[in-house]
Formats: sequence, C-alpha cells, structure tokens
Amino acid sequence: MDKGVLGTNMVTQIGIIVKDIKETSKKYAQFLGLPQPEIILTDTIDKTKATYKGEPCVARAYLAFFKVGELLEIELIQPDEHPSTWREFLDNKGEGIHHIAFNIKDTGDKIKKLQDMDMPLLQKGEYEGGRYAYIDALKDLKVIIETLEND
Repeated sequence: MDKGVLGTNMVTQIGIIVKDIKETSKKYAQFLGLPQPEIILTDTIDKTKATYKGEPCVARAYLAFFKVGELLEIELIQPDEHPSTWREFLDNKGEGIHHIAFNIKDTGDKIKKLQDMDMPLLQKGEYEGGRYAYIDALKDLKVIIETLEND
C-alpha cells in the first residue's frame, strides 16, 4: 500500500490552539474521562533552534497532551505573545484545530518534497529527542501539516 509523500498515512496528533490551556485541558479531561495532563512550557530558542518564516523564533507555548487511543494524541497549545505559527493562527482565526501531525523519517527530504508541491515551511524547531516542522498545506489540504521526527 502506498504511504504517500510523507512515507506514512498514519495521523499521530491533532493540535488545537487555545487561549486558556488550564481551563481547556480541564474540560478535555472531564470530557474524555482522563486525568488532566501536566502543562509544559516549550524550551527557549537556544535549545529549540526554532525558525518562523525563515527567521529565528523566540516564541514559546504551553502544551498539554492527551493520549486518545493507541497511536493518537490531542495536543492543546497556548501560544505566548511572540510571532509564531501558533500566535498567527490564534490572532487570525481564533481557537481551533491548527494541525494534524505525522511521525516521519528524513525531515529535510520531506520538507523539500512538500515545498516542491507548493506547501511552504512555516516553522521548524527541535525538542528533546527530535524535531518538528509545520508545513502550510492550507491551499490543498485545508490544514497545517506537522511532521515529527524522533531520534
């Protein structure tokens, strides 16, 4: 079976932008019947080496993760005030689904393939144990795609 451009067709995460992560994570916990997860703050730029639209990105966000099944998680994201794909989404569209994510291999190669398909890189960075990239697939797929590559 064809695994498409990314080498996988398995969605691993749905990311949702929120204004108040404490309140929203409490409501998700109640709704899902799960414990309220720890809220974490993303690392600073010295660790993430993040870029947004090709420029260094100092933005940070609060994150909360709910495991909802074997392979899928819901990620809640509350952005800080600095420019980022998260802040831009909240400012322009309000709260809601920001991205769907796929675990991949060869991030650089996949970003190039997607850019060749007229899906530009919005933001990328590193986290402990891997790297992420947000791709603007709104024109064709109507959503931002996040790629996650774990070491």
